[in-house]
This record gives sequence, C-alpha cells and structure tokens, in this order.
Amino acid sequence: MKFKTRIGLCSLLLPWVAFGETEKPNIIFIMADDLGYGGLSCYGSETIKTPNLDKLASTGVKCTDFHSNGAVCSPTRAALMTGRYQQRSGIGGVITAKSHRHTGLSLKEWTLGEAMKEFGYETALFGKWHLGYPAEFNPIHQGFDEFEGFVSGNVDYHRHIDQEGHFDWWKRDKKEDEPGYITDLITEGGLSFIDRKKEKSFFLVLHHGAPHYPLQDRETPGFRVIGKSNREQPKQKVDRKAVYSKMVEIMDEGVGRIVSKLEELDLRKNTLIVFCSDNGPAPDGSSGGLRGRKGQVFEGGHRVPGIFNWPSRLPKGEVCQTPILTMDLLPTFVSMAGGKIGPQRKLDGIDVTRALKGAVITRKPLFWKHGASLAVRDGDWKLVVTVRKKKKQTLLFNLGKDRNEANNLSTKHPEIVGRLTLLVEQWVKDVTVDSPVSQ
Repeated sequence: MKFKTRIGLCSLLLPWVAFGETEKPNIIFIMADDLGYGGLSCYGSETIKTPNLDKLASTGVKCTDFHSNGAVCSPTRAALMTGRYQQRSGIGGVITAKSHRHTGLSLKEWTLGEAMKEFGYETALFGKWHLGYPAEFNPIHQGFDEFEGFVSGNVDYHRHIDQEGHFDWWKRDKKEDEPGYITDLITEGGLSFIDRKKEKSFFLVLHHGAPHYPLQDRETPGFRVIGKSNREQPKQKVDRKAVYSKMVEIMDEGVGRIVSKLEELDLRKNTLIVFCSDNGPAPDGSSGGLRGRKGQVFEGGHRVPGIFNWPSRLPKGEVCQTPILTMDLLPTFVSMAGGKIGPQRKLDGIDVTRALKGAVITRKPLFWKHGASLAVRDGDWKLVVTVRKKKKQTLLFNLGKDRNEANNLSTKHPEIVGRLTLLVEQWVKDVTVDSPVSQ
C-alpha cells in the first residue's frame, strides 16, 4: 500500500506528519493481563508451553528489559493510550468496578487509536478496555472504529459478568452478549477484522483477559451471577496451577491463529506484531525469579515479556536489553508507520525502533508509582521509596549486578540516594494532576 504526502500541508492538518513514500505496515498489538516475566516458555517457564509466542520471540526481537508503566491494569493502559506517564491523565490507580463506575480516560487525551486513525489506519480493539465504564468513555470515542469486549477489570470468562455483578460485554458502545469463552471471542474478533480489512492498512489491538482471575479455561464453568459481587460468590474450587497454565496456552493458541491468518492472506511479511503484559503476576503467576509481583514497584511488579516481530523490517533472533516501557509504543508505532510526532505533543515515551534493531540508546530516568511506593531508575541504579504511617523505607539497587533486587546499597551510596530522591520529588510535582482515580 503506497502513500504520498505533502509535508507542508500535512504539518498544518495533523499532529504528526508523514515523510517520503513507503509501504505502511499493518500493526497488531497483543496484551496479556497479569502475565509475569516468567509466564512464557521463552522467558523461562517450565510448566507453561507457548510455542507460538516462542516462535515470534526467536524470529523477532525478544526484550529482556521491557516494563509496564504501572504495577496494575488501568495505569498501564492509560500510558499505552497516551504515550505519557499515566499520572498526567489522572489514571494513577485502578478504575475499579465498585468505586469508579462514573469516570474514565478523558476524551481530551490524544490517544494511540486517534494517532493511527489520523494516519489512515483502520482501527479496532477487541477485549479489555478498563479505561472507563460509561459509554461516553468507550474505545469508539477514543480513536477505534470497532470495539468488542469488556470495560471492567475482569469478567467471568463464560458469563461475561464483572466482579461487582454487572453484565459486561459490549459491541461498540452498547451492551450486547456474544456467547463464548472470552479468550476465543477476542481471537475471533481479530481474525474477522483482518479478513475484512486485508486490503487496507490496519491497526488491531487484542487485549486479553488471560490469565487474570477468575481462573477459568474452556472447560471450567461460569459461576458469577448478575447482581452479586465477588464477595457474595462461592470460592472457585479448581486446580489453580493447571487452569492458569491452560489459560495462557489458549491465549498462545489464539496468537498462532492470528499469525496463520496473516500468512494465509500474504500479509505476514509487512505486519508488525507486538506482545507484552500490563503488569507483573498475581499470586498464581511467575515473575521469573524477580523480586515482587503485581501491585509492587519492584522489578517483578512491572518487568514483563516484550516481543516485537516484523519480518521485513526488524532483525531475527535479536535480544534487546534497552529499557522499554508501555508508553513508548505510541511514538514507536507512529514512527514505524512512517510518521513523526508534532512538537505540540509532549510525550514521555520515545521511539525505540533503533534499540529494537540493536542500537544502544541512553534513556532519561524512568519512574513507577503505586500506592505508597515510588521507584526511579537511572541507568543501572534503581531507588525504591515507600512511606507508610510516617515511616520511610529507602532501598537502592544496582540492576546491572542485581536484577533480583536482593542487595540494598542505600547505606553504601548515600550520594546516589540523595540524587535519585531529588529526581523522584521533581517527577511527582511534574506529573501530578487532580485525579478521579487515586492509588
């Protein structure tokens, strides 16, 4: 698919401009939910088999320093959509089904969906949204032509009921049931979209619910009931390890079906596929030996699998060790599509294309915040500060030598602690806005 643009005219009309004449890639972004760094066989799992994602990693770029912006769901998704720290858009915490059914990501935000749509892409999102419950915050009002999925943090995989007992399956901005296991429904939605848009440039987002609780595979029966919250439901009696593994493997099976469809339609060579997770693992998952888990700013809470595969443009078998965050995907996708971000867009994320091709790039300090804990990383140094009940804990790690954050070096390097503490204080002042969603 060829395109030409006149830069002078485009720079007046668009927030970014195209350059030259090239073939725009199709882009497919796949995000798992609560999948930790050790959750795939290509990242060390010995119990979960993920041959399709393993193949994407071995024939593309496998990232060993990829991070979610948040340690929980909504913040990471806000960073993905805006290309900025999630605190800037007021989504510093989870948009909960119980307390935040009235709010969502502001429609004033310039989103990833809008960016790709403005550049001529057909856009769709299938699966989890978690950036607003009311119809006014629906993905179709945030740059996506199509949406099928759920807007809460999680649903019963068979009955499509959220944790507060609300039915939660949407087609565009209307609730409409579609019987089926949600991992399969998300895959089927993606396959249909590819079939229908094969003659055009498309941007497809698949936000899986797996392997977030409730733990249900295809054979595990639904149990949630309309009008009853999780607190009123009976506890699941399942083989947690076996069902969890199956949930990830079914998701991997869906990835294989997407790749097969691209090959069938002769679209694979010029399609970028990116896979990651929205945060570290819940108790049933694996952080691959890293310290921490979901809800924490230690590495296990936000270092996750990251895979980039684009046969015609990215190297095969590359291992990328550059720190990459979810917020980097917006500028990276725009760049890979031949675009350039305009100066009026003040993004925190950066284009990491060069890093994916093997170049060494230097990053500004990076930050994570969840609840009472903050972390900053500058090069190999990472500072974790937690304040609870007027007690402050300060931990300093050298990730280059201690990726598992086992050795606290704060007393040995007070000067580094002081410098990084100042960076944290400045960052908090810079990104904090009045927020309907607090941590």
